[in-house]
Amino acid sequence: MPINIPTTLTWLRILLIPVFVGVYYLPDAWLAPAGKNWLAMSIFAVAAITDWLDGWLARKLGLTSAFGAFLDPVADKLMVAAALILLVALGRADAYLAIIIIGREIAISALREWMAEVGAGRSVAVAFVGKLKTVAQMTAIIALLLYEPLIPGISTPLLGTIALWVAVILTLWSMVHYLRKAAPYLKADRR
Repeated sequence: MPINIPTTLTWLRILLIPVFVGVYYLPDAWLAPAGKNWLAMSIFAVAAITDWLDGWLARKLGLTSAFGAFLDPVADKLMVAAALILLVALGRADAYLAIIIIGREIAISALREWMAEVGAGRSVAVAFVGKLKTVAQMTAIIALLLYEPLIPGISTPLLGTIALWVAVILTLWSMVHYLRKAAPYLKADRR
């Protein structure tokens, strides 16, 4: 396992997951609910920034590795799944929306692994719609974690809910996109 700055940032993202979830388990006497929202949102935002930063540094410094390529999406999916489960538990997101997003992440991860095994991993590489989905997910999660007024006239619960619906639509769209790309290989595998 290569230890370098990008891989360390990815491990940091994984380690931040129980920290941001744990914020909501602190007694109110230690941190008021609004403080919990701000702290959890800030920790999640830092983790989201490291997602972009570790990939950029790996490419810029020539530190890409097979292990890093494996660990990075695992960290992303763990982070998003933990946040969505937390938001459902807090009553800020509907369970069926979280299930759609988490289920798609698991299905597409399995599809990518299988496609790599048959030598066609590049055909299901991250597409632009997948990047849009990620932006919508991060916006939704950050807004729903914050759940406090940020700018007068902008409701973070409403913004987060709209962004979550956009993320779900893009989640389904991107899943169809990846399944279409994989379809010829799935048909060939049945022969």
